[in-house]
Amino acid sequence: MSNIVIISGSPNATSRLNGMIDYVREQLDKLGHSTSTITVVTLPADDLIHSRFGSAAIVEANRLVEEAAGVIIASPVYKASYTGVLKTYLDLLPQKGLEGKVIAPLFIGGTLAHLLSIDYSLKPVLSSMGARHFVRGVYATDSQIGRSQDGHNRTIFELNEEIADRLQSTVEELIAELRLRSQQ
Repeated sequence: MSNIVIISGSPNATSRLNGMIDYVREQLDKLGHSTSTITVVTLPADDLIHSRFGSAAIVEANRLVEEAAGVIIASPVYKASYTGVLKTYLDLLPQKGLEGKVIAPLFIGGTLAHLLSIDYSLKPVLSSMGARHFVRGVYATDSQIGRSQDGHNRTIFELNEEIADRLQSTVEELIAELRLRSQQ
């Protein structure tokens, strides 16, 4: 089974994006794929801001990406693009660090106005880093994912049927592409 890394560029621990990430991770786990997650906001801020390529945390995060066959890049949309914290981490990946990887983008925004942010802001940067194969991305709006608290003050997410179906299709496409590549 394939090794897949999820890179979360959300600066907010209760972001609805986490509902999308959790759903995708659960589907991949059910199918026997190994997943790991890089939550960029938990990496040392000084390492990110000062571009400390050799820091232990950055080296470990980059190792996860290097060893992955598939990379899921997830971010909320701010000002028509992915988050700055995600960009600071992408800048610390090797120049061709995404070469040979199958990429699945997951974005969430307040409205459909930023629907094309995956194509116009994320893909050009990832392509410059060697990414050549993208599966269908998913852009969701906040209204498509419910957020509440359980009795233990944990955040619970509820995806509407359309988003769940689209995420499921992306997972299936990602797995199919990874399977094809492993047979080559």
